Amino acid sequence: MTAKLYVYGLLDAVAMPTEVRDTSEFFDQLTNELLALRVLAQQRFRPLSPEVLNRRPSPGRWSVGQCLEHLNIVGGHYLPEIAARINKAMAQGSKPAPTARHGFVGRKFIEAMRAPASQRSYSSPERYAPTGTRLPRTVTEVFSRQLDELLRLVLLARQVNANAVRIPNPLIPLLYFRLTDQLEFLIVHIQRHVAQAEAVLQSLPVINAAKTAS
Repeated sequence: MTAKLYVYGLLDAVAMPTEVRDTSEFFDQLTNELLALRVLAQQRFRPLSPEVLNRRPSPGRWSVGQCLEHLNIVGGHYLPEIAARINKAMAQGSKPAPTARHGFVGRKFIEAMRAPASQRSYSSPERYAPTGTRLPRTVTEVFSRQLDELLRLVLLARQVNANAVRIPNPLIPLLYFRLTDQLEFLIVHIQRHVAQAEAVLQSLPVINAAKTAS
C-alpha cells in the first residue's frame, strides 16, 4: 500500500498534467468561490444560536457546528503547511507561470470530492472528526478566519509558480499535490461540507432554524 501511494505521489509530481488553464482565470475562479463562501458563512452560520448550531438532524448525522469544526480541523492541518511552502517558494525567487497545471492524481481527488454526497459518501479520518456535540459559537468565527486565510494564500499563490510547489498530505506523507490541486481540493471540500451544513439547517423545524443569538 505504501509503495502504491508513493508511485501515486510521483505520478502527480512528474506526470503530464490532465488539464491546463490560464493562471489568472484559475485563481480568479478560486477567489470568487471563496468570496461566495465567506458571504454565506456570515449570513447563514455566524448568526446561529448555540442551540441551532448543535442541533443534529439525526443521531448518525453531524450538526452545522460539527460540519464547520471538521473544516476547521482540516484547515488547521493544511493552511500552515501551504503558507510555509509558498513562503519558501517566494524566498527562492519563484515566479508565476502563464498557465495553471493539474496533476493526474490531484484531479482524481478533486473530481471525487465534487461528486454529490448522495452519490458518494466518505468517512472522515478520526484525526479530522469533530471533537464534541456541544460546540461554542466561536466555531463559526474560526471558520470565517480560515476562509480569510485561504483567500490570502490564494493571493500569494498568484505570485509564485504554483505548478512547481508541492504540498504533502498530512495523512499520506508520500503523497504530494501540486499547489494548484491542493488549493482547489480544499475549496471543493469546503463547498461539500457547507452544502451539508445548509442541508442540516433546512431539515430543522422552521421555528428552531429561525432562532439566533441575541
